[in-house]
Formats: sequence, structure tokens, C-alpha cells
Amino acid sequence: MTRKPWQGRFSGKTSNILERFSQSISFDRELFPQDIRGSIAHARMLGERGIIPKEDAAVIMDGLEKILADLEKGSQPWREDLEDVHMNIEALLGERVGEAAGRLHTGRSRNDQVALDFKLYVRETSGHVARDLLKLLEVLLKRAEEHFGILMPGYTHTQRAQPVLLSHHLMAYFEMFRRDHAEFAFLPANMEECPLGSGALAGAGFPIDRMMTARELGFSTVTRNSMDAVSDRDFAARFLFNAALCQIHLSRMAEEIVIWATSEFGFVTLPDAFSTGSSMMPQKKNPDPAELVRGKTGRTIGNLMSLLATLKGLPLTYNRDLQEDKEPLFDSAKTLLGSIEIMAGLMDSIGFNTRRLTEAAEDPLMLATDLADYLTLKGLPFRNAHEVTGKLVALCVERGCGLAALSLEEMRKHSGLIGEDIFGLLTPEASVAKRDIPGGTAPGQVRSAMEKAREWLETARRG
Repeated sequence: MTRKPWQGRFSGKTSNILERFSQSISFDRELFPQDIRGSIAHARMLGERGIIPKEDAAVIMDGLEKILADLEKGSQPWREDLEDVHMNIEALLGERVGEAAGRLHTGRSRNDQVALDFKLYVRETSGHVARDLLKLLEVLLKRAEEHFGILMPGYTHTQRAQPVLLSHHLMAYFEMFRRDHAEFAFLPANMEECPLGSGALAGAGFPIDRMMTARELGFSTVTRNSMDAVSDRDFAARFLFNAALCQIHLSRMAEEIVIWATSEFGFVTLPDAFSTGSSMMPQKKNPDPAELVRGKTGRTIGNLMSLLATLKGLPLTYNRDLQEDKEPLFDSAKTLLGSIEIMAGLMDSIGFNTRRLTEAAEDPLMLATDLADYLTLKGLPFRNAHEVTGKLVALCVERGCGLAALSLEEMRKHSGLIGEDIFGLLTPEASVAKRDIPGGTAPGQVRSAMEKAREWLETARRG
């Protein structure tokens, strides 16, 4: 059993059982860079304000810099008996600089310290996600540009619906990940508020300069309420929501790769570098990376639910339940970053079977909407046009042919509005070209969308 430095009012020692159950050093050690940065900023401020001697502040900062370097190199072991990352670093500092280390915790609590560390971690990790998303966005745009003009079926309910450009389909995912990028790149207002100085819950009892530490740590302002600041984990919940949503977008793309790689579809050929074989069946080439991304999505959704469930019943202010906020977030961050990397690699090297895509786009019944639109433009109410077209489709299904295979006379039996000009419209190319409105799949619109996406991407890269 270990006696903690803050246990002056205790006559006994903490049970080993409780120590093992309550320790967080096994996972919160990941926060050591943020913890040390926050402590350096705090020590500098304490020295500048004359709250501790300047020479002690200098010794503390120098000691912390050296500890940071050792931890980054992996040459400094962690002590499991010291409960968390904060106490490990404080103990290391005491070993290295002596009595001055005891002045570092002046004017702060572990409550505002961990709120700061965690917020810094989320800010930095959001930046990593945003940068990696730009790489994925570049891959998607590049593949869309490479395959401009290739037709494929668009689907609803996993049924062939209307012909579209493959580029248009790929750019749909570009838009999903562009939204995700915005969520990670442009942080919400409370991520600009530094919680350090909130103390345990009521604020520090020393004349500290909160704005000084905030500016040094990259925050634009400080939190407005100390009780909220030490118990706030909204920023973590928002990160977990954004991570889960981005992972869902990755999963949707992965699901299409899984389907498209089947013999039944044959739309893509899996690269050797991003597929695996079977231990029993020599002919197999499995889309394991896509399946793993799809499978890992459940973890990110679960991690979001875990934190929300933790927060839902907490009274003000800090409660030890909040120790449970870190593992879900660390896991989601690792899962998301790995999934983005693997999907960028897969999409960059996957082969699109353009002949098979084009053949599938020539399914003649996908042109039914074009016939209904044609009748509507001739003056027939759309619902009536829909009914007429449906009857002609039923006739085609019965005969096993497409709409263009019907004679003009057969079509006119259902509507006298149909003329010879209909046959020039019943092609996949004509169907795609007709959707020439912003956001549509017409070649000109898709080309314009890709050009604008390229401009946006270049701007986003410059930051």
C-alpha cells in the first residue's frame, strides 16, 4: 500500500485493491506531452506573477523539459504505484530538481489539470484527423478525375436506379469526408477556452494570470465558470460523435468495396497489397481491410455511447466517473486514424473495371425515369406519366427487352404524346447529360464540381 502526498488527513494507507482498481496510469500516460506542456506554462506564469520564486520556476521548467525528452525517447519507466500521469511526472520532477518541484502545484488542482490535458489532446488529435482526411480526399478526387466520363448504375435500395458517372459516385464520398474535415479542422468555441485556473471547482486562490497560460497553450480565451470547466467533457463527446460519424462514412465506402469486389458485381479488382487470401480456399481474394473498417465502426459508436452514459447522471462538479472518459476517446482516435489511412491506401490502388461498369450502366430499364420525364415535359401530369411508364416497363419485363426495343406504335398505345424523338433520349449517355443542374451527374456539372473541389483542397492544404 502506498501513501499519497495529499493524504495528510488520513491515518491509514490506501488498500492495494483500491489502488489497482482506481489507477489510470495504464492509459492516461498517453497525455504526458500535454501534461508537461501545461505544467511548463503554469510554472512560467507562477514565476512571472511572483507567486513562486522565479529561480524555482526556471528550475521546474528545465526539469520538465528534460523529463519530456526522456519520456518521448521511452527511456523513462512509469510507476504503476503512482496512480496517474500527473503524479508520475510530479514524482519524477521531485527526484530531479528537489524541493522546488513541490511549488509547481500551487494554484491548480488535478481537476483543472486533467481538463486542460484532455482538451489539449483532443485539439491536437482533431488536427491529425483533419490532415489525414485531406490525404483521403486527395485520393478520391484523383480517382474521380482519372475516371471522368465512365458510366455506371446508380442505386437505391441496392437496385439499379439511374445511370450516373463513376466520378459523380466517388465525389459523393468526397462531400461526406469534406464535411468530416470541417468538423475536425474548425474547432467549436469551447475548444478555444482554457480551463486551467479553475482549481478543484471554485477557482484558484492565488492571483494567477489565466490569460497568460491560455495564450501560451494556444487558447484564445479562458473558461467563464470554474465549476463548469472542471466537469465539462462536451468537447470529448463532440469528438467522439464526429469520430463515429466519420467512421460510419468510411464504413459505407468500405461496404461498397466489399460488394463491388464480388463476382456478382465485378466493378473493382482488389490490389494484392490491400487484400488477403483464404487459409483453405486458394482462389479467394478477400477485402479484409474494408471489412475491418466496417467492423471497427461499432467500436466508435460504442465509445460515444459509453461517454454519454458516463456523463448523463453526474452532479457538479468533478466526479471520479470522469476517469472513464479517456479510454473510449483514445480508442476512437486510434481506430479512426487507422481506418482513414487504410481506406486511403485501398482507394488509391484499387482497380475499377470500367468495361463492367459501363455494361451495367446500359441496363435499359434504368431509363424509365427519362421516359416519365419526357411525358411530363409533353404536358402529362407526372403521376400519370409515371403510370404510363410503369405499364411499358411491365411489357419490357414480360418480353425481356429494354424500352428502346419497343416500337413507336406499341408505346403510343399507352400515350399518344410519345413521338420519334423519344428514341434519342433512351440512352445512358442522354440520361446522364440531361441532369445538367448544380449537383447533377451531367458531365459538365461533374467536371465543374471536381474543379471546385480541387481548388478547395489546395486552399485547405495551405491551412
